[in-house]
Amino acid sequence: MAARPTWKGFLKISLVNIPVRVFPATDSAASISFNQLHAECQTRIQQKRWCPKCEREIPISEIAKGYEFEKGRYVVMTEEDVAKVRPESTRVIDLVQFTEASAIDPIYVERPYYLAPDGAMAHDAFAVIREGMKGKAGIGKLALYGREYLVAVQPRENGLVMYTLRHAREVRAMNNIEELGGLPSKVKPEEIKLAKQVIGNFEGQLDLSEYRDEYQEELQRIIDAKIAGEEVVATSEEAPPKVVNLMDALRQSLDRVSTGKKKAAKADFEKPVKAVASKKRARG
Repeated sequence: MAARPTWKGFLKISLVNIPVRVFPATDSAASISFNQLHAECQTRIQQKRWCPKCEREIPISEIAKGYEFEKGRYVVMTEEDVAKVRPESTRVIDLVQFTEASAIDPIYVERPYYLAPDGAMAHDAFAVIREGMKGKAGIGKLALYGREYLVAVQPRENGLVMYTLRHAREVRAMNNIEELGGLPSKVKPEEIKLAKQVIGNFEGQLDLSEYRDEYQEELQRIIDAKIAGEEVVATSEEAPPKVVNLMDALRQSLDRVSTGKKKAAKADFEKPVKAVASKKRARG
């Protein structure tokens, strides 16, 4: 099924405005989700707005927005209050700065979207801007549905990808983690050397499509079995790893990789020999 756009607007760079369509880059339906049921009758549970003080269900017309400025104390914000700062949806992705694509720290990335030209008239301008942005990322803002988003746009394959970004105040500094304060200032060179050797043995070209979501697959297997009325067989659990001396663990890791490589090389070497032998027997 062809992807459907969730939004249409313009990509703006200075005086250039390109009509674009925005598509979600991720598929939430790919993950299994559950509904809450009453176990006794398997009826779906309804969530109700309940006021514990008045002891009654509250209709939406009586709901107010409150900001807790002290424990148990709130200031009520009306829709008129919020409207004073709510930005109008402009339908424009306004890029105001460009930087190297590598300058965007992944910790700031929130959600990805694909951008495509909206209509044949936008094809040429879209392609030119995409090529001109290679290796770069455009930073800007998007006002949509009463919110203002910080975004980054950069080329990807034959289109553009837009990331909504977290603001700096939303990202916690790593030095706030007390457990990191006790790390040693120096580590042993021989340990670093061994660690690099172990890591080096696992280096390779990354292809994330090779990684399966085994949890989702097993969950789906159990669901299918229950639907079919079959017995559900639990998968075996691995024993938790034992904590061992770092140097011993690194050496054992190297030995294990070396042994695995020798077995693989031996198997590859023996395969053609066996094939030749079988051909000779066939001729005889």
